Amino acid sequence: MLFFRSLFLFLLLAQFANAQTSARKPVRIGVVGLVHTHVHGIFRKAYKEAGQQDIELVGIAEPDRQLAERYAKQYGFSMSLVYPTTEAMIDATKPEGVTDFGKIINHLKTVQVAAPRGIHVMVEKPLAVSLDHARQMAKLADKHKIQLLTNYETTWYGSNHRTYQMTIKDKAIGDVRKLVIHDGHQGPKEIGVTEEFLSWLTDPVENGAGALFDFGCYGANLATWFMQGQRPTSVMAVTQQIKPDIYPKVDDEGTIIVTYPTAQAVIQASWNWPYSRKDLEVYGKTGSIMALNATKMRVRLSEKQPETMQEATQADAPASGPYTYFGRVVRGEEKTIDNLSSLPNNMIVMEILEAARTSAKTGKVIKL
Repeated sequence: MLFFRSLFLFLLLAQFANAQTSARKPVRIGVVGLVHTHVHGIFRKAYKEAGQQDIELVGIAEPDRQLAERYAKQYGFSMSLVYPTTEAMIDATKPEGVTDFGKIINHLKTVQVAAPRGIHVMVEKPLAVSLDHARQMAKLADKHKIQLLTNYETTWYGSNHRTYQMTIKDKAIGDVRKLVIHDGHQGPKEIGVTEEFLSWLTDPVENGAGALFDFGCYGANLATWFMQGQRPTSVMAVTQQIKPDIYPKVDDEGTIIVTYPTAQAVIQASWNWPYSRKDLEVYGKTGSIMALNATKMRVRLSEKQPETMQEATQADAPASGPYTYFGRVVRGEEKTIDNLSSLPNNMIVMEILEAARTSAKTGKVIKL
């Protein structure tokens, strides 16, 4: 009798151990495209982060073998992971999710391939080059019951989430009246982006616009979040080519004014800042909170109170980074999708960007 009890206990412990091992298996992720240098983020995660158990890169879709070899040499992965097409990569490696680091115009193609196969997708910002593409992507995601996320660097800033907590949940500065959001840098050529990145980033068809889309999407994403998913009543935009000799096809300067019934957002997207910046100012009825970078915040709760500096941490964000978070989404461990990454938020972002592009071309305020 003792033997059977011991055997039962052994089998029970083995089953528990197997379940624990299974639960810890990394999520199988495929990479689509290497021409967007944000791909360094997932390669650093997969190959440089000590002890990471969140994801396993099982395949890469990239037709440019020389480009793939460059990354393989830098990060030490085998070229056997590289396939010429998204279809070939997905069918051969069976990933649970794919992350898209291709041209923005190709995001639709990725979803067209992945969604019918039941593969979840995360694209780099913005969601699409046009509202039409975004709607096609959303329809496919809904039909095939996949998650379609958009990744922004600022989603993982603890300061933005602490600001949202204080503003929207704690009501520390009263109702939101104005948002001012600055994003950009000196210019993609000026900061030395790769040629394969620069070629499509400065193409109005492949990227949708210049700085207006490249950095205006951050502000539209954050404004939609702080306005709790409200669609704007109108959008007006002004763009310029301050450096037409460098960027002859696209804008390098864009300002978008987004109006709501009781608030306004001013989004300043630029390839002409003297330094890189991604910061947010929120003005409420009684006070203001400014997220200066990923951690630092400047807070003034009322006219009578002095301004204070506060520090947020990574723990204020929904995860340590996009790929850990995407893995949890793929496995169904996130019951609700973080608003900044979500499809509903980013459909409104695309409405704002499309209206801004039209406004800049026509000189008219676009009513939504």
